[in-house]
Amino acid sequence: MSKHNPISVIGMPMDLGQGRRGVDMGPSAIRYAQLQTALKALGFDVEDLGDIQVPSPESIDIGDHHLKFLTAVCDVNESLANVVSDVIERKRFPLVLGGDHSMALGTVAGVAKHYHNLGLIWYDAHGDLNTGETSPSGNIHGMPLAASLGIGHPDLVHIGGYTPKVKPENVVLIGVRELDKGEQAIAREMGLKVFTMHEIDRLGMTRVMEEALSIVGKNTDGVHLSFDLDGLDPSDAPGVGTPVPGGVTYRESHLALEMMSESGLITSAEFVEVNPILDRENITAKVAVALISSLFGKKIL
Repeated sequence: MSKHNPISVIGMPMDLGQGRRGVDMGPSAIRYAQLQTALKALGFDVEDLGDIQVPSPESIDIGDHHLKFLTAVCDVNESLANVVSDVIERKRFPLVLGGDHSMALGTVAGVAKHYHNLGLIWYDAHGDLNTGETSPSGNIHGMPLAASLGIGHPDLVHIGGYTPKVKPENVVLIGVRELDKGEQAIAREMGLKVFTMHEIDRLGMTRVMEEALSIVGKNTDGVHLSFDLDGLDPSDAPGVGTPVPGGVTYRESHLALEMMSESGLITSAEFVEVNPILDRENITAKVAVALISSLFGKKIL
């Protein structure tokens, strides 16, 4: 990423994809934590395109309990995909703030149509590889990676009008420590490269990121980063909807993002699942801004 690549910030106040309210306030919390000031201090031209309109869960029908709010989730993700695509056409870097992780359906759809072979880094405690059949909860925020790979309900899979968005060999998961049975089966069947906490502990984050970047950088013409704040340990990022103990540390996450920055591979990014209602003094949004700053080249010296 060059200093000259201007950034477009898009808010996605999405909370239809999960069960705990408050994540729709994530984009505001990240903005409040001085995101724009931090990016401008790094020398970037930054525009904020405001928020995608998302209906409140109370105002619409939940529909099928195996795929909660399916119609609305698809509609708002189509809107997001269009905005993200327009940003890329204007030669700007789309930086999307969330919101629950079902928004990745739209982000990835908007990004992938501009690349022949998109690489994808999925930084998350969870695999997000469920379908309506395998999901214990019916919450669509546990399904966006499966759908981006072409697996799941046709409406989710075809957001943006095409499928699949990414190929399994171009996808890397980092920080995973909770997979449902159905997700384990999909990960194995598709041969996805998953760096669980076991690998991070055993190999160290440096080696994990070297391997991850070599995979997503091979034969690809762009790389999207989908960063779920619950990838971090809840002690460092308490304001998330589905915290899982034993996560990546704040320092390891900074290292990961610094290495992504140095690689020059990342062409779009989203930071999701910030829930200020569950947070302490906006600490998780502040962590998000610090990590975003590392992605865009902030260094200590």
